[in-house]
Amino acid sequence: MKPFVAVLAILALVFGLAFVFGSGGSNAHPTQAQMEADLVCTTCHEPLDESSSPLATQMKAYIRKFIAAGWSKDRIESYFVAELGPQVLAVPKSSGFDLFAWLLPFAAIVLGAAAVGIGARAWLSNRDDSGGADGTAESPPLPPALEQRVDQELARFDT
Repeated sequence: MKPFVAVLAILALVFGLAFVFGSGGSNAHPTQAQMEADLVCTTCHEPLDESSSPLATQMKAYIRKFIAAGWSKDRIESYFVAELGPQVLAVPKSSGFDLFAWLLPFAAIVLGAAAVGIGARAWLSNRDDSGGADGTAESPPLPPALEQRVDQELARFDT
């Protein structure tokens, strides 16, 4: 069970570091590329850095203007959320229901893996206690009438 706990600890560390160090620029001085990756075009539902729709082109121009004016990442995102709604964000806010929606799939994967591991361990421990010297269980003898019928059915396939 200790290796399982170690794997969980490593996964938690990796995800924690990804959240902390995930962005390329800083909040105070965002880059054009960072902002284009963090925002989505609301007409084609693609990240701005992959979209060439008229709205995306206009949003990119606003981002250039806002960065030149010294706006922070939060202020730029807040502007676009106020104008276009929260669906403009590529990554939802990390609080409330949005955080729950991000963590739920990871929790389901971890719990599913734990359930499979516990089930496999229980199945293997039951299999080892099966009784015979070679690990096979002895089955109780069949009643004579049933054994005769099985022999007759098997004899049909021998011909």
